[in-house]
Amino acid sequence: MTTKTRKLTHCALMIALALVLSMIKMIHLPNGGSVTPASMAPIILISLLYDPKWAFFTSFAYSLVQMVEGFYPPPVQTFGNFVLVILLDYVLAFGALGIAGTVARRFGERKVLGASVGTIVAIFARLFCSFLSGILIWGVYAPEGTPVWIYSLGVNGTVMVGEMITTTIAIAILVKLLPLDKIKAQ
Repeated sequence: MTTKTRKLTHCALMIALALVLSMIKMIHLPNGGSVTPASMAPIILISLLYDPKWAFFTSFAYSLVQMVEGFYPPPVQTFGNFVLVILLDYVLAFGALGIAGTVARRFGERKVLGASVGTIVAIFARLFCSFLSGILIWGVYAPEGTPVWIYSLGVNGTVMVGEMITTTIAIAILVKLLPLDKIKAQ
């Protein structure tokens, strides 16, 4: 098997695993969103294994899969809002997962620490995209008298902090236990 075929296979398998994990809801929040059993970990694992080109290719492909699986039309039916939802809730939000490996590599031999920090940075980047989307698009659902930014931070922050905890723990365990260099080199 060629190196490119191996990478494509790894990426496809991790996208499929991430999708399956995203369908398992450990905590479902009333305002939307849910905490999953580390559904972003497979995409972040690709980011840790391969260079940024493959990481962003995989995270972009995953964003499209997520969009097809569960697109929610914006409350205001304008073309601009559709574009913003696609960019902020899917393409940029899931695409941000591709930065984990770039951050992690800065830690050299401290692989578990680097992977953990990379995961946290990537999920914070995803939170930022969701937070902006909550302000610009979904803020119409904020309870009367509640500032839109507080509503967005509350809804998105709750989900992303839960995801950050489960995903960071999963990544730390995987990096500690799996021979990532061997997986990449095989």
